[in-house]
Amino acid sequence: MRLQGKVAIVVGAGQTPGDTIGNGRATAILFAREGARVLAVDKNLDSAEETVSLIQTEGGEARAFAADVTSEAACRTLVEAAAQGWGRVDVLHNNVGTGLGDAGVTALSEQAWDLIHAVNVKSALFTSQHALKVMRAQKSGVILNVSSIAAVCSMGLVAYKTSKAALNALTHALAMGNARYGIRANAILPGLMNTPMAIEGISKARGVDKDELIRSRDAQVPLGAKMGSAWDVAYAALFLASDEAKFITGVMLPVDGGQSAKIG
Repeated sequence: MRLQGKVAIVVGAGQTPGDTIGNGRATAILFAREGARVLAVDKNLDSAEETVSLIQTEGGEARAFAADVTSEAACRTLVEAAAQGWGRVDVLHNNVGTGLGDAGVTALSEQAWDLIHAVNVKSALFTSQHALKVMRAQKSGVILNVSSIAAVCSMGLVAYKTSKAALNALTHALAMGNARYGIRANAILPGLMNTPMAIEGISKARGVDKDELIRSRDAQVPLGAKMGSAWDVAYAALFLASDEAKFITGVMLPVDGGQSAKIG
């Protein structure tokens, strides 16, 4: 197993209800399948517990933990829960994100800007600060941040784009600042994915038919004219978390069917 004996914290391990599976839940399940003990963290404890139940049904080991990761104190507590419960922290996977209330430059509110940056960037800073205390003592560890190709592609939603670009910069700083401790940090940049947050969320917010939304998003993807799934993100995370990627740090990895490659 690729993560045998490892302890992984998956932040955002629950998901929005929907027809498919979300990135965080898929990653938590895959990590557990590969031998990791998983702390499934989510603001919605019931959803985190659903993820844990799925893991335990397959014979894996996991615990649910409720936390609002925009709070520094909550981030300290969740890292302590993993370290005290299992004796170490090998992988920190930051998966939470929002674009709630986002808009163009002239229409964007201060409230939306602050919320989106708090969820998308500040949370990763706080969890990393506390995980690094454990990882530096171990002289090993992996931090994975789920960013977005929105950071590098043109889009009209200003706060989401800038927050993901900031998350990429934070990832680079984490990688360079902690290499001497044997700690790696990388970001995953998903493109258009068929997940509940994307499909059910956008369909409801825009008042559009789900099937039509799926067709329009599929048509934008160069590779096979079909969106990716949460499992595509999860397998990228598994590789980066494993020792197979032991010489990879500071990387921003697109998982997007070639969509961001259209920049050039």
